[in-house]
Amino acid sequence: MNARMTMLLALALAGTLVRPAAAADSAVWSRPMLTPEAAMQAARAAQAECRKQGWQVTVSVTDASAVPLVVLRDRFAGWHTVEGSIDKARTAASWRGDTASLAARVMRPGAPEKAVEHIPGVLMLGGGIPMEAAGQVVGAIGVSGAPGVDNDVLCAKAGIAAIEAELAF
Repeated sequence: MNARMTMLLALALAGTLVRPAAAADSAVWSRPMLTPEAAMQAARAAQAECRKQGWQVTVSVTDASAVPLVVLRDRFAGWHTVEGSIDKARTAASWRGDTASLAARVMRPGAPEKAVEHIPGVLMLGGGIPMEAAGQVVGAIGVSGAPGVDNDVLCAKAGIAAIEAELAF
């Protein structure tokens, strides 16, 4: 057996030895999932908050794996807001944190994780917030197009607030 095969076998064996107890009991993993209906409800609430302020935006909601469930664009929201909202939601879901806090951490000079800003689909601007249920991220919302990222955050929070009672179980 060559050295490469020996290393692969050792890694495979190590993976079976350090498996968490829950994984050893079952061949499947279960977790709460955001429904498309809840995603649409959150997106509509975020859009309504922005419209109330007179802002044309795009709102995107992803599942926990950062796959878009809903993309809702106002008629006059700029073309760039579509990708912006998707990328904010994807970033929040992937990093399990709000994009404003992530941006503050990543964008500072000399930050060790600065390279993540160059990953396609990552957007380090405020307006992306994860959604949690039972202590787990079940999805994320991203808003793009309001004047300033603080206003994107305001609308995203309104979207989450609209389904908060359904997420608390």
